Amino acid sequence: MADRVTVIGWDGSPLTAAARAALGAATLVAGAAHHLALPEVPPTAERIRLGSVALAARRIAAHRGSAVVLADGDPGFFGVVRTLRAPEFGLEIEVVPAVSSVAAAFARAGMPWDDAQVVVAHRRTLRRAVNVCRAHTKVAVLTSPGAGPAELGLLLEGVHRTFVICEELGTEREQVTVVTSDKAADHTWRDPNVVIVIGGAAGPGVAGESGGWIAGRDPGTGPRGWALPAKAYGGALGEGETDLLRAAQLARLGPRVGDLVWDIGCGSGAFATDAARAGAAVIAVDRDPKACARTEASARRHGVQLQIVHGAAPLILENLPEPDVVRVGGGGAAVVSAVADRRPQRIVTHAVNRDTAELVGRDLTEHGYRVECALMQSVELDTRDWTETERSVAFLLSGVLMERNP
Repeated sequence: MADRVTVIGWDGSPLTAAARAALGAATLVAGAAHHLALPEVPPTAERIRLGSVALAARRIAAHRGSAVVLADGDPGFFGVVRTLRAPEFGLEIEVVPAVSSVAAAFARAGMPWDDAQVVVAHRRTLRRAVNVCRAHTKVAVLTSPGAGPAELGLLLEGVHRTFVICEELGTEREQVTVVTSDKAADHTWRDPNVVIVIGGAAGPGVAGESGGWIAGRDPGTGPRGWALPAKAYGGALGEGETDLLRAAQLARLGPRVGDLVWDIGCGSGAFATDAARAGAAVIAVDRDPKACARTEASARRHGVQLQIVHGAAPLILENLPEPDVVRVGGGGAAVVSAVADRRPQRIVTHAVNRDTAELVGRDLTEHGYRVECALMQSVELDTRDWTETERSVAFLLSGVLMERNP
């Protein structure tokens, strides 16, 4: 095993004394081509071109002497430190950090970033990274080849955002460009780059930017509760939008950061807003323009990001991006069947009678979903005299796709 392993972050600025000392004593140096070309790298040291960090870690573990791993930015922030510290390699490492590429990008843009979401986009996670950009007003995206600014812009179709694209930070070729998301695909961007994605209406209390207490999205903003009461949405809600039914639907779907939720037949926007408050990206669909307007007002009132699509399901669903979970609030069995054809992880809907519930349940089963159904009855009471004020009954149906991780 190597006698000493030092991981050095490099942001383009001159190396620190500690970094120079570690390099000067190194008998093995691993890094990208531009790292290995640094004049401080000893000419006698063994050099490893850093592709797979795991392979380099095995070489380092078998090396006798002092090893140095060079990485861009802060190697402990979405960097090589996590892999190098994996138990199977048995490496004890020291870290000489540098300014992370995300911090450098926000510095170039002259913006604070304690309120930003930070995501990594590569081919496997690109869709989830885009969903975070849909759901939040400030996101930094660490890109990779094939999952860069152009791909982000294409997948954000229908959602307006501003991109601050920082190419090759810390080098002589560094460049910062500001474009709208719909124009990002018109250019060829140099790697590595960081994209700051900005846009959407700010939530309540955000405009003053007085500072918060936690990085990223503040979970303490807004009222508590999974399903807000009807009065939070302006009073009377439609069928299938009662507080308890919405709470049960949210529990079945479990929307989370990185998910894309479809809310079909969004009505007042109560469910769509509740799902967005959980951090998910939401596309709310309704054929009634008044429902779309109410949903937009609900989102604005509660400071969440929604994409609202006016049109009739199932036809309007054909061009929407792939969902993770779906709530069908209107349209019946035909819409549920069309949704199941798109293979989301989970689907939830409700029916007003058993015959409809059985029809929907059979169709979901035929599509390969494990189906659960519960008859939900809620009775609201006036606690001043404990008299009944409202009663609602609905069949709650949920389907979990058996072939996908729920």
